[in-house]
Amino acid sequence: MMMQVKDVMGRVAIAVRQDASFAELVATMQRFKVGAVTVIDADRRPVGVVSEDDLLLKEIVDHPHGTALLPGRIRRRDRRKAAGTLASRLMTSPAITVTAGTPVREAARLMHAHRIKQLPVIDTVTGRIAGTVHQGDLLKIFLRPAADIRREVTAVLTRLGIPAEQITAGVRDGVVTLGGRVARCSQIASLVAAVRAVEGVVEVEDDLTFQVDDLLTVPMPLL
Repeated sequence: MMMQVKDVMGRVAIAVRQDASFAELVATMQRFKVGAVTVIDADRRPVGVVSEDDLLLKEIVDHPHGTALLPGRIRRRDRRKAAGTLASRLMTSPAITVTAGTPVREAARLMHAHRIKQLPVIDTVTGRIAGTVHQGDLLKIFLRPAADIRREVTAVLTRLGIPAEQITAGVRDGVVTLGGRVARCSQIASLVAAVRAVEGVVEVEDDLTFQVDDLLTVPMPLL
């Protein structure tokens, strides 16, 4: 079963209006102990995000070494933000969002790609903010019960056509140890890769053996 954002997200929608002041932004971040807040419009739809980095531009943008090495376009953007006093001027827009049904892996990919630590979760029908998912929330995926992981490993074996009774799968702290024998050597790599892709698996230890080495290359005789 692929875990989705709804399985790990926080139900509190941490957001401010576009006219929120600088002081309100700081207070909201401190109150909820977060590094960013979502900015919403009058209909509660996310329009941007203000991060601690955005707020700290006021301290560094005019420093002699603060932005001197940045490209001109980015320097102008940072100066505009540093001059802002309201969320609408300080935010980075558009907001990158997910829905409750977004796979956890996709949410993690978005956070990594955009170098952000949280994402607003929106309702698929209204587009309104429904919650917030943080990097820490995504780590819950690695706390899945061993029995759940073992069931998914059995499903992987069935999908690959490998008799489950021939394979043992030990699970401890997210590490899966595969033992037993498969029919062909080539099945091992496919099995290990499929198990590694199971939600909550940290690593796979391979103690598998095989009956036939179908990867062995027989040299052609010289004529």
